[in-house]
Amino acid sequence: MRFLLVAICASFLTGCGALPGQGPTAITITSEDIEGDAIRSQYALINVDRKAVNAIHAYRPELFSKSFRKVPGGSRSSRLGIGDRLVVTIWEAAPEGLFSTPDGKQVSVPVVVDENGYIFIPYAGRIRVAGLSVEGVRAGIQERLKGKAIEPQVLVVVEGNESSGVVVVGDVNKPGQYTMSVRGMRLLEAVARAGGSRQATYETVVTVKRGRGAGTARLVDLIEYPENNIWLVPGDNILLTHKPRTFSAFGAVKSTQLVPFKTESVTLAEGLAQVGGLKDFFADAAGIFLFRYEDRALVRKLKGPSADKFTSNRVPVVYKLNLRQAEAFFLARSLEMRDKDIIYVANHPTAEFGKFLQIIGPLLSNVNTANALITD
Repeated sequence: MRFLLVAICASFLTGCGALPGQGPTAITITSEDIEGDAIRSQYALINVDRKAVNAIHAYRPELFSKSFRKVPGGSRSSRLGIGDRLVVTIWEAAPEGLFSTPDGKQVSVPVVVDENGYIFIPYAGRIRVAGLSVEGVRAGIQERLKGKAIEPQVLVVVEGNESSGVVVVGDVNKPGQYTMSVRGMRLLEAVARAGGSRQATYETVVTVKRGRGAGTARLVDLIEYPENNIWLVPGDNILLTHKPRTFSAFGAVKSTQLVPFKTESVTLAEGLAQVGGLKDFFADAAGIFLFRYEDRALVRKLKGPSADKFTSNRVPVVYKLNLRQAEAFFLARSLEMRDKDIIYVANHPTAEFGKFLQIIGPLLSNVNTANALITD
């Protein structure tokens, strides 16, 4: 009987490599072969230490505003366009002037910029105003009236700046078209005038479409990075979309799942806690991995000149954390998760032997029972 047990054990030990697993072990992931594979596969393998965490915190990502950096500031909105409604008031120095009335020495003329960009003022004729500032229109009308009116003085007031409208749609409380004031309008102001987002700011994505170009950012990033709160220009289309952030957890964790962000920020330590932590008897505490894409500029700060081999602006990065070191727990509290991150916890090298013991446990029990019966 004992000989039979030894034979069975030997056969099981021979087949341990075929036992089911939850993924590669940590000892495989950190081997030189994997380092070589990182070069061939164009991804970076980075150990999480204090220097790496500080570099990640200090790095300033490429700003959303960069897509619109050639756009002028708020003065652009003061230019008049088709459909704008104006009130032109003309004063004269004598009561017998062209525009004098029994009630006074001035008259107010409401006008609308026509489809060709012109307005009509009596005795001044048709004047092209599209693309001009309010002051430019005022000076132009006054110049046209010289020699016709008695020392004319002109005031131009914009009643409706219809040509300087932007459209805000999507997950906002009051979608619609909103006109700019003379001083212009920033992106956050347009969102506020549309009633704000219906969802949490960290779950809302803002897309600005301008001509053939476009830019996208999280709504919360407009506040965190003030440069992203760009000046709008007439004709901009703004879309707010609800896009909850998630991360995935695989390997030797107690719950393999897709996890939504429940707060604005989630650290790696909190992410591990949300999936139940490491799986007993299987997880290798030295093999905690975080997969994500990083800007090439950040990878260069972390890897130095060796990062020059990456040609893409977005580089796949694998961060490795060793929880067998006490400092790693503080580092895990400092490293914030991002949307679509993947946490992988590697199996411990002895996990396969643990599975083997679980399989032969019932067999050993049966053999002991048989030996007891034979002895009796």
